[in-house]
Amino acid sequence: MGNGSDHHGSALAAFAAELRFRDIPASVSARAVDLFVDWVGSALAGKGVPPVEILSRFAKSMGPGDGPCEILIDRSSSSALFAALVNGASSHVAEQDDVHNGSVLHPATVVFPAALALAQEKRVSGKVFIAAVVAGYEVGIRIGEFLGRSHYKIFHTTGTAGTIAAAAAAGRVLGLTPVTMLHAFGSAGTQAAGLWEFLRDGADSKPLHTGKAAANGLIAASLAREGLTGAKQILEGPQGMAAGMSRDADPAKLADRLGSRWALAETSFKFHASCRHTHPAADALLKAMQENSLKMADISGVTALVHQGAIDVLGPVVSPSSVHQAKFSMGTTLGLIAAFGRAGMNEFEQAYARPDIAAFRDRVRMELDAEVDGAYPARWIGKVALETVDGRRLEARVDEPKGDPGNTLSRDEIDSKVRKLAAFSGAAAPAELDNVLPRLWAIGQLDAVGALIPVNAPARQVEVTA
Repeated sequence: MGNGSDHHGSALAAFAAELRFRDIPASVSARAVDLFVDWVGSALAGKGVPPVEILSRFAKSMGPGDGPCEILIDRSSSSALFAALVNGASSHVAEQDDVHNGSVLHPATVVFPAALALAQEKRVSGKVFIAAVVAGYEVGIRIGEFLGRSHYKIFHTTGTAGTIAAAAAAGRVLGLTPVTMLHAFGSAGTQAAGLWEFLRDGADSKPLHTGKAAANGLIAASLAREGLTGAKQILEGPQGMAAGMSRDADPAKLADRLGSRWALAETSFKFHASCRHTHPAADALLKAMQENSLKMADISGVTALVHQGAIDVLGPVVSPSSVHQAKFSMGTTLGLIAAFGRAGMNEFEQAYARPDIAAFRDRVRMELDAEVDGAYPARWIGKVALETVDGRRLEARVDEPKGDPGNTLSRDEIDSKVRKLAAFSGAAAPAELDNVLPRLWAIGQLDAVGALIPVNAPARQVEVTA
């Protein structure tokens, strides 16, 4: 990487440390609130999912039994560390959390848990919280872009770049200086981890990646505030992240138009409850079916024309054995689209293993497409070719999948999405959300960030000892 590029990491750390709410365009801070409300829905959706409940039980066994920070799935409270761990895990299992196309990073699931936990602990204002969140997005997205496509082939970028994104957000809440923020980056980068191998056997690692990224970023920032030093060249140094984790790292991406290009505003919402790599083809299939008045039984085969990243991530999932693994199956996702016109939480839960869906899955194949691959990751084009039972060959394309900035979700659609996710998991009742959602939308106006979903705790039993 050479010494000539070492200033990029320092510039990124200084930007994160010095960012103030007043520096952020109103449209960007408003979009940060949209992404926050959207994230809460995903965090609530993790309730009852085995890996999340395992992590939650672990956090409770480690203590403390109460604290200033909220664990959203069950309204319990704990330390900032364990709240970040559980909320980070719970918000990544429904596969409905946001994604930034160019970095292939899911920022919300690592940034919000770390920022929220410390904001609740320190009782900072909503404006400080928003500034911290924006800092986390801007840092994480640029590091994801810096690490490049070769990194994503092996490493789950949300676990790796996400650890530093969480450190940036946590460090901003804690008021780190540019110098201590750089130390936080060093300590976060040396803990950055997350490998894709879990997909092959449907293991539970994915939410562990995000929970640990949020928690480790919080640890890194907290230790830096106390004086722990970290490698100043953790990103670009000869034995840093790029050296060990990438073959195509581009240091210029790290400080790309800091303060004028707001990468947070480029982030996409997820419309379908599946891996983002399935979404462009899902939208294209839906378009083809609507334009040609097709039903599932009319389709004899589908070719999804995709980028290499989709093949790398989805290819290992041949015969999904769980709901979560099914979300990484292109054939299953397209089968649900063909059967129901949507691939939401209920569709996956109730129908992913249904014989007709499994049969459709086996009639779907992925094929590398030069145009789609060339545009990726900046643009995620959806292209499908269909064969029909009566012998026709039909094609469809979608240039901006639903949820992308040019085809985004309205606040009403986000509201509806949160309600559906909470209803699916049973984490919050509709009447509760009537009260909670307006407060979530007003997060930036709070004098002090507190519990998002207030709970009337039962009176505690006090043990009397002689």
